[in-house]
Amino acid sequence: MIQGPVYIAAAGIVSPLGSGLAATEAALRANRSALSPLEVFPLLQGASLPVGQVADRDSALLPPRTHRLARQAAQMALVGRPDPPDAIILGCTTGGILTTEQLLRAGERNKAMYRCHGLLSVAEDIAELCHCTGPALTVSTACSSGAVAIALALNLLRSGRMRSILAGGVDSLSRLTYFGFHSLQLVDRNGCRPLDVSRQGLAVAEGAGMLLLTTERPAQPLAILLGAGLSCDAHHPTAPHPEGKGAHQAMAAALKDAGLPPSAIDYISLHGTGTPDNDLAEARAIVSLFPSPPALSSIKGATGHSLAASGALEAVISCLAVSRGLVPGTVGCRQPDLALKLTPQAVCADQAVATVLSNSFGFGGNNGCLVIARPDIAVSVPNKEKGDLLAIHGIACLTGAGLTQATIDQLRCGAPVAGMLTPEKLASRLPAKLIRRLKRLARLALLLAGETHADTCGKEHPSAIFMGTGWGALSETWDFLHRLTESTEQFPSPIDFVGSVHNGPASQVAILFQATGANVTASGGDYSFEQALLAAQTLLAEADQSALLLGADEGHASFSPLLDPSIEGGPLADGGGALYVNRDPKGARCLVRMAFYGRGAGDDLPERLIKALGGAAAICQSYAAVFAGIPTAMRAQGNSQLDTFLGRIGKELPVCPYRAFTGEFASASAVAAVIAVSCIEAGCIPGALIGGNDLPLQPGEKLLVLGTGTCLTAIEFSRP
Repeated sequence: MIQGPVYIAAAGIVSPLGSGLAATEAALRANRSALSPLEVFPLLQGASLPVGQVADRDSALLPPRTHRLARQAAQMALVGRPDPPDAIILGCTTGGILTTEQLLRAGERNKAMYRCHGLLSVAEDIAELCHCTGPALTVSTACSSGAVAIALALNLLRSGRMRSILAGGVDSLSRLTYFGFHSLQLVDRNGCRPLDVSRQGLAVAEGAGMLLLTTERPAQPLAILLGAGLSCDAHHPTAPHPEGKGAHQAMAAALKDAGLPPSAIDYISLHGTGTPDNDLAEARAIVSLFPSPPALSSIKGATGHSLAASGALEAVISCLAVSRGLVPGTVGCRQPDLALKLTPQAVCADQAVATVLSNSFGFGGNNGCLVIARPDIAVSVPNKEKGDLLAIHGIACLTGAGLTQATIDQLRCGAPVAGMLTPEKLASRLPAKLIRRLKRLARLALLLAGETHADTCGKEHPSAIFMGTGWGALSETWDFLHRLTESTEQFPSPIDFVGSVHNGPASQVAILFQATGANVTASGGDYSFEQALLAAQTLLAEADQSALLLGADEGHASFSPLLDPSIEGGPLADGGGALYVNRDPKGARCLVRMAFYGRGAGDDLPERLIKALGGAAAICQSYAAVFAGIPTAMRAQGNSQLDTFLGRIGKELPVCPYRAFTGEFASASAVAAVIAVSCIEAGCIPGALIGGNDLPLQPGEKLLVLGTGTCLTAIEFSRP
């Protein structure tokens, strides 16, 4: 646990206002709107709605537009920095979807062309660019993604596990978002007018913002990141809580984390999307928290709403506010809405700003707030030291064999559990009213959530949700794009658009349990569950908070073979696993921690894993077996990593190649986690899983679930 501040050493920004800090400051001071007719892709019907687009005329399919925007912002933030950051954490919702849309319309069947579709591919691309050998994490919580990514980075740095992290958010324009928001009637044809009495909606936009965060004071820091607060409305898939309860909770948590009273804030960077409901809910939250609100404004009338990038862009602009002494104006607001009881800053003004509260709120009620301050502000770092261990009090998994007991019974016999539960069987376990408008991934998540909580034998509902999903809601995404194309862009489905967001299933779980704490969805390909575990381990409070940690992915007949390189034909598999966790080992079934997460090539990565686990001798003494996840597409690399690891420790630990049993899907490690817990509870590993006799577990022995391939990860399970 570090005791000093977290510095913002540098920043990069690419937005409709321009590229770089100087161009952005000049545009803000000019009070100009960068909204314009759409040029990024052609429309088949009608005139363009106003959008915020970056001046990038490159139409290449690969790398996708999102990746190019991220590269530009990252290079700005890292210029002159010889050492790579210890981790990359990006908020993103679009990934390579713009390229995918074009490929699907062209009938492209070469899966190599879809290799940059996944959200993780953006973070991995930046990690390759800057030679980062630590985690490359992706947060996808809709429009709060960038802010949540920065909040996660702040807490990882405070934990002392890392010294520097490149964190931010990025999204590009796409047909999915352009037509999706239009289908919800949330777009203002006259441009975004935040807080205006006549406001009618947002303007969809794109951009990228990056912060280089460090615990070591640089020569000339831009600012310091004082605090962060996360919450979930647990109210509705798209609409905010009408009284702004979730927004109030996130702002209050950020202030508490920063050690500041509301009166210490000089400027509030509003989420301010320009939709009637969002602006009203945010205003009510501010009025309830601030007896006398400070200067405040929204920049979205100038930039548009860049979705996952918005919180990161506004964090960079908050750095400008404290370093350059300015308060941006609320472009587009001509007549402030008196019902909001706020007076937004009309035009950019020179004003000394020591502290900024930056708000970001997203679909599903996912809220993230940041406190950014001048480097000379006195810092009181909160004492929030957390151990690495989480206590498991409930488990559930879902495979082609069925739920937990059916899966474990079949595995004991050595039979594979790969496959997909039929839609009828899946629906039969859930209330019809609950799932009426939900498709496969959300149903998988809700079933896992309910089964896991039931397995706790009376524990309170979880207060936080952490979910990993490699590909998100494939059914809704495919159906939205298919209907859009078939109708020549006339009839996009609002229901499918709402369901397509990666954090939709976790938000549905939050609504089910009224879980108003942190709600974080990670999308890390084959390491998605591991990323969700790392987020839970980092963010979950030491006491008085419980969480549901789950990983799930759906199989889709059309999309899965194109997107997942490990699917080579044959029957699809899907499912997932879930754990009910808190920090209290009393009565726990098992303890779990993310022991290692690294990237790299050659023998260096297994060596780093061995060191993280305490060395070869400690591994031989402590661990009874390894559950190894080796994705088909990375079989050679994964086998080499496993062989090197086992060879270097000098002991042939029994190995369960769990994907041979679960089938290939991104969140298979979540099922492996549940199997590991069940083995520890039973005190024995079935011989059928490890190719031999049953293996009794000795007191104190632990199990490892390894993820291999482009990354090497290790989840440790032990007795309480």
